[in-house]
Amino acid sequence: MSRRDVLFEEALQVLDALDGSRVRHWVGGGWGVDALVGRRTREHGDLDLAVDADHLQTCLRTLNDLGYVTDTDWLPVRIELRGPGEGRVDVHPVAFDDTGHGRQAGLDGAHFDYPPDAFTVGALNGRQINCLSVQQQRDFHTGYEHQAKDTHDLAQLEALDQP
Repeated sequence: MSRRDVLFEEALQVLDALDGSRVRHWVGGGWGVDALVGRRTREHGDLDLAVDADHLQTCLRTLNDLGYVTDTDWLPVRIELRGPGEGRVDVHPVAFDDTGHGRQAGLDGAHFDYPPDAFTVGALNGRQINCLSVQQQRDFHTGYEHQAKDTHDLAQLEALDQP
């Protein structure tokens, strides 16, 4: 099995475990783009997850049960965990108000908004995956210098707009 396949299986194991623990989560980053496209388009260094802040402790327990350990703790902004294999999970807690609008803490008092339409469903290998919308993904690709993977992801998102 290739490294790419191993990382995909590890990502699916995490998503299945979070579903089993009833943790509200949405895939962002490169895996989220791939879910929107409907296929793997590149290698991924981590699995980016927006997680309902009310479910954060259950999320972390679930990941710990899978053998993930904290690597970087910048809570309330984010927490990155390293798995027993090659997988990494980057968890971004999102607090929701009564209207379904989410907000994630940022560094130095900044914040990231998740409007109610920021959430959708994509698919990989026939499995439905809760993920961030095309527009939310685009919004998160602004305000910094792009690496090759970012340029790739934006091109994938742009292709979704083509008839």
